[in-house]
Amino acid sequence: MRPLLPRLLAAAATLAVLSACAPMPAGPAEFSAGRTRVVLPSPAWEDLGSFSETLSALPPPASVPLQTRATVLRGARNEVLAVLLVQSHQRSDPRERTLWTASCPEEQGLWVRDAAAGSPLRVDCLRFKRWAHTSDRFLDKAHPGLVRWVQERGVALAQPHSHLNYRYATEGGASIEVDALVDLRLLKLPAGNTADYLRVGMAAEDWSQRMARAARVSVGMVDGFLAVPPFPAALPQ
Repeated sequence: MRPLLPRLLAAAATLAVLSACAPMPAGPAEFSAGRTRVVLPSPAWEDLGSFSETLSALPPPASVPLQTRATVLRGARNEVLAVLLVQSHQRSDPRERTLWTASCPEEQGLWVRDAAAGSPLRVDCLRFKRWAHTSDRFLDKAHPGLVRWVQERGVALAQPHSHLNYRYATEGGASIEVDALVDLRLLKLPAGNTADYLRVGMAAEDWSQRMARAARVSVGMVDGFLAVPPFPAALPQ
């Protein structure tokens, strides 16, 4: 009978060679937006680059330098499923007192959460439009800069989609804003029964709240870590 130890060493060596040759599993995509470290849940996201132009409907103070990072998620046929833009301040050092345009108005057909309650010292505004593609031209009126940018880059969504806008800013000059255009198929779970049908819209609201929470938390992180939450549904085939 052959000794056990040599056989174990040989097996370990073979396993090491196979492991070295096998492709390593892909990790999440990661990009920077100002001081924010944007970590996306899948390597399928494509970087569209960064720019200093603001697309916000409420321009920030000129004294706060910002950077925007844009990313896109495509489907199996190269169709655009989601576009995500993260805009963040670029410096972490203390600033003089900054007053922001703290507007977070209610609007029919819009899910709004104003955690700052209209405070002039900070902004904490989540606005979510589940049916953003409808004939009321909501995006053209509320976010013309975003609509123009999407059209110029050729990343408009062809399928019915939602729009999320979250803005968080502090008196000390910290700022982050997230815009997301998301194919509705990624934000709803298949309705298997009556209870699921009644809850079908809750998955989208839950995702929007998790996105807002991740952005808000990132401002207080030393490295600006922002973990973008995965969509509740799988990519359509």
